[in-house]
Amino acid sequence: MKFFQRLGRSLMLPVAVLPVAAILSGLGYWILTATGNDTNIAGVFLKTAGSALLDHLPILFAIGVSIGMATKPDGTSALAGLVSWLTVTTLLDPENVALFKDIDVAQVNPAFDQIENVFVGIICGLIGAWTYDHFKDTKLPDALSFFSGKRSVAIVTAGISLVLALVLFFVWPLVFGGLVAFGEFILTLGPVGVGIYGFLNRLLIPFGLHHALNSVFWFDVAGINDLNNFLDASGTYGETGQYMAGFFPIMMFGLPGAALAMYTTAKTSRRKIAAGVLLSSAIASFFVGVTEPLEFSFMFLAPGLYVVHALFTGISMAITAALPVRMGFGFSAGLLDLGLGWVNPMAENPWALPVMGVFWFVVYFLSFRFIIRRFDLKTIGREDGDPEDETSEDAAGGATGDAKYLATATAFLAALGGRENILDLENCATRLRMQVADASVVDEAALKQAGAAGTMKPGRGSVQVIYGLNVQFVKDAMDDLMSGRAQPVSASDGGSASVSADAASGSADEAGAVATATRTTHLVRLRQALEGTAVPLADVPDPTFAQEIMGPGIAVQPPEDLADAVVIAPAAGTVQHVFDTGHAVALTLDDGTEVLVHVGLDTVAMQGRGFETLVATGDRVVAGTPLLHVDLAAVRADGHPTITPIVVLNDKDAAVELV
Repeated sequence: MKFFQRLGRSLMLPVAVLPVAAILSGLGYWILTATGNDTNIAGVFLKTAGSALLDHLPILFAIGVSIGMATKPDGTSALAGLVSWLTVTTLLDPENVALFKDIDVAQVNPAFDQIENVFVGIICGLIGAWTYDHFKDTKLPDALSFFSGKRSVAIVTAGISLVLALVLFFVWPLVFGGLVAFGEFILTLGPVGVGIYGFLNRLLIPFGLHHALNSVFWFDVAGINDLNNFLDASGTYGETGQYMAGFFPIMMFGLPGAALAMYTTAKTSRRKIAAGVLLSSAIASFFVGVTEPLEFSFMFLAPGLYVVHALFTGISMAITAALPVRMGFGFSAGLLDLGLGWVNPMAENPWALPVMGVFWFVVYFLSFRFIIRRFDLKTIGREDGDPEDETSEDAAGGATGDAKYLATATAFLAALGGRENILDLENCATRLRMQVADASVVDEAALKQAGAAGTMKPGRGSVQVIYGLNVQFVKDAMDDLMSGRAQPVSASDGGSASVSADAASGSADEAGAVATATRTTHLVRLRQALEGTAVPLADVPDPTFAQEIMGPGIAVQPPEDLADAVVIAPAAGTVQHVFDTGHAVALTLDDGTEVLVHVGLDTVAMQGRGFETLVATGDRVVAGTPLLHVDLAAVRADGHPTITPIVVLNDKDAAVELV
């Protein structure tokens, strides 16, 4: 499943640019059809502009997958994916296949006309990513040193792609021919066959094989020619259009309903990012009938959900065929084609399609929302992405480029032995987690002077630098420095890098309401955040908490038989930060006290599994407001202690008391 989730995130790179292309292409097609002039300059211009990407979807996937699936990719992995794609598709081009077989091009199996498909693009991308990961550090003898390292990646990729092309040379015609034969069999099944066709049409899209099936029903492969007979009104009324009509309710209404469900179930901190992709994709699906941007946004992140979508499409196709409702399209099943086909002599009961569409909108929204939440599916906005992909609403304000964090990152890099010493860099709620080549060169005093609250060295090259709630911004700045996207700065260039309350947490947001926490000198009284026994922070089996490096506090140990729990706000205040992994929440109480509730130890490694956030950054809460829901059984099964520290971040002398 993790493989498919990574693949889904990889596909989001090219998919994100498709909605605009789909709209441009659809508008161009609409202008050409409405004017009846195939040379209309505006229509040709818009259609060509949109087709520039839509017609090259497979190659975009080849490049996107090779970037997204590679470990720490750069341009070399993208080049490898492109090399694989060009090698395979050029070798299997119909003209070259004719040369290999010494036959005329007209005699080449029509399967090779469809070799440039998404399935092949994904395979080529996977080859590029795998080759990059395994050969980018290759060291050859001095005589061949020019081809060492990353230069070897493209060469090895081409070699592997030759083998793939050879396999497809024999296998691809069999696959294509089998689909055509199956399509001809479906013709004998009536409305049930139409439903099966609709189901398989969607199910085959991830592999690009739906074109083979479409050719049987839409064109003249088996004598149906549904699409052309509808457009030129030369078919049979009551029959023509049955293999297209059922797509309209799904593409215009069902998939936008799915988009709304994915938006409402996205993590609060990622909804703005999810909205950008989902809204534009839903518009493309409704108006133009281009569904790939929306479908590819979840088909690999949540394959089971895509099967449900394919099943719904099949049901819609069967219902329209049985009613009967008939409609066709020239481009796809969107509003533009529905409007153009409404008065076509072959159209039958077209008014029923929007009515059915409203029904499918509700079905998709309720079904997708329930399934996503019930099975915790990693649809867009809920995926377990890398930290750089999990930018919260606060971080989106541009903190990555803030001079203060860049100055801190510069000082941290120097104290850690330079960028060459850092092999891997991640962050959790409050600390940087690194794998270094030589831990002995790490200067703990310099790190503390630069703003670290403390440093941990668990061993085997592992180093943890405790910083505070804004650690993500420092991590992002370090990434920028290590990649060359930013230049090192000194503390005088970008503000003090010394430790401060702001560095350890974040600025307080005065809520102006009566707090339930009572602050008398350094005494902080809080409600217990979850069920369990209160224990001293010193008893927490994690030096960062036990040694009060982040600050003083108290901990709660839930009962061993408690399967799940709701974590509540210990006092009134404002939610300062909700971590994307759902394992911790930071609050600014009404009296200015900054409190971190951290559920379990090292639970950031669960990447959100077992956690559900119930509030968002900036929300106003009172004592007892639910903050998180946690599956304690899942935490224990994953090998993490469930003890929950509650820490005061901005007062080293605070004394915490539970009331």
